Amino acid sequence: MNNKRGLSKKQGVFRYFAPIWAIAVFFLASYLVTVKPNSFWLVAGVCTLLYVGVLLLVATIAGSLDDKSERKRQSGPMITGVMYEKINSMDEPALLCDSSYKIIWANKFVHKHSTGGIIGTSVQLLFDYDIKDGKIGMRPRDIIVPYKGKSYLVEEEAIRDYDKRYYLLTLRDVTELLEIKQKMADEDKIVSYVIVDNLEDLLQFEQERYREAANKIEGYIREWGASVGGLVKEYERDKYMFIFEAKYLDGFMKGGGFDEILEKIRDIRVGSGNISVTVSIGVAKVSGTMEERESAAHVALDMALQRGGDQVVVKLENRIEFFGGKLNSVQRRTKVRARVVGNELISLMAKAGNVIVMGHRFPDYDAIGASIGIARLAMFCGVKVNIVTNFKDSNVKKSLKFFADDEDYKGIFVDSSRGLDLVRSDTLLVVVDVNNTKMFESEHIARNVNDIVIIDHHRKTAEFEKEPLISYIEASSSSASELVTEILEQSLPVNTLNQNEANMLYAGIVLDTKQFSKCTGTKTYAAAMYLRDHNASYESIQDLFKTSLRDYKLESRFGEKIQIYRNCMAIAVNEYGSESSDRILGARVADNLLMLEGVKASFSLVQIDNMVYISARSDGTVNVQLILEDLGGGGRFEAAGGQVTGTVNTVLNMLLAAIDNRINPED
Repeated sequence: MNNKRGLSKKQGVFRYFAPIWAIAVFFLASYLVTVKPNSFWLVAGVCTLLYVGVLLLVATIAGSLDDKSERKRQSGPMITGVMYEKINSMDEPALLCDSSYKIIWANKFVHKHSTGGIIGTSVQLLFDYDIKDGKIGMRPRDIIVPYKGKSYLVEEEAIRDYDKRYYLLTLRDVTELLEIKQKMADEDKIVSYVIVDNLEDLLQFEQERYREAANKIEGYIREWGASVGGLVKEYERDKYMFIFEAKYLDGFMKGGGFDEILEKIRDIRVGSGNISVTVSIGVAKVSGTMEERESAAHVALDMALQRGGDQVVVKLENRIEFFGGKLNSVQRRTKVRARVVGNELISLMAKAGNVIVMGHRFPDYDAIGASIGIARLAMFCGVKVNIVTNFKDSNVKKSLKFFADDEDYKGIFVDSSRGLDLVRSDTLLVVVDVNNTKMFESEHIARNVNDIVIIDHHRKTAEFEKEPLISYIEASSSSASELVTEILEQSLPVNTLNQNEANMLYAGIVLDTKQFSKCTGTKTYAAAMYLRDHNASYESIQDLFKTSLRDYKLESRFGEKIQIYRNCMAIAVNEYGSESSDRILGARVADNLLMLEGVKASFSLVQIDNMVYISARSDGTVNVQLILEDLGGGGRFEAAGGQVTGTVNTVLNMLLAAIDNRINPED
């Protein structure tokens, strides 16, 4: 705009002096064409040219001054007087932009450090900064931009000039400040805990090798700490506190440091079964006092243990990261914790005004059986109890037939609406077979009660929205029914459990162990024997597992779309599902696919309305829980599930990406 205006002024100057130019030409021409040249014409012509030159020089100087005034006028009345001089002479960048962030003025600092013209260019080109991705022109204004090897904080001021809007951008050099902040952040202390998961259990029959393995583990942990100049202290046998500087955390997370220490300790094998030793690590990078950080590290460690051990849980300010978890958890032989949990639960029930029990949505026999077991414990405590369930579910319909004539269960089963009406200030909610709030039978009830107890065998995927009074999560157990059976065995007098209750708990164990062919341990068989002593039998529950003709036909259609991915993973897709019970069919298909030769993991996808239900199974060599966690699901090492909104094809692509993310190509 300034250049065009200056050019028009120069053109006006030339047009204004045109008559004088003509006179000068006339004098010079007369001198040349005269037969007898007269010096008068020559002198007159030269003088006229000199006169024109002086006038042009004066006009040029005046125009230049006028251009400066014009440029100054362009920045005023927005920037005027002393303010203009102050901003123009700043030792930091200052710019004036129009409403589209095109530069219309820049101070001396910018002109001095810029090559070529910048007037009329975009701010993002000057700072190599994308306005659309940034926050310039929007709140907040705390934007850091790079410029000439330094970092600048952009401070923006909107200016109005009549109907036009301008932005004054002043940049403050914060390079040194950011360097100091980064140094402080790097030197901040991270608190973590490391404990050996299973050494004592594995070596209980080989005490002479206990210290040999323990010393090797301690050596690896101290070597790991020394590599980053950290502090490692054993505060209890096989339990360590590890404090290190925050600058090393990214390396542990992204550079494989966590996986490396887990792998080193995993290579220590003991016992006649050559079983790997594993550790659980809880790390906290949060703000607050050292006491608060230490507490957060304990929370992370507890989550690692509840997820089955052999992993690192890192608790950050706004999220939680998981590493490891490559081995299936080893079942503990002791029932001490079951007895402690049982005593605590009885104490809470005795104080409660009423007890509400629930499992997960679309309950299976494990959730139903565990709920009934907890209801019996509440009855033993003499407190009013109700089980919240979905009466339309086929599994619930079959299960309720066992209790149609049982007086103890009259009015016990209620739907979620009625359950919400039963909530009181002193209500105790016991949730079984699920620890993800979004999967509760009634999320509203969970949010409205004050006291919650969680009993589950699935690995914990996130922090609880409301901290439970008891969190009994044992990923090594076969089922929630097994955990509840152990509690009942330790808490109830002999013969308190009736046959129907024992049958439903037995059905839960049978379901989740695939008739004792998966995830079984000594405690699983002990729980089954306890239930058999209370007259539970497979003959009594076999009708629960029978398949309808419709389901049998629909299951055969799964074979139309089965693919083998990466030579060892079978994936079945069904787009024909239309009933909620079809998700159970998908789980059965996943079980059957695992029987194919060479298949290490299997997945089934069922489309029901706008939701795709995924069931995953593993032979114990692939952690399907980690794969489905990437899709918002979860479960256990060898059995997991999830549900994703979308179409089968979309979710299938997401599943393949999750498999590639979690499983190394060479595996």
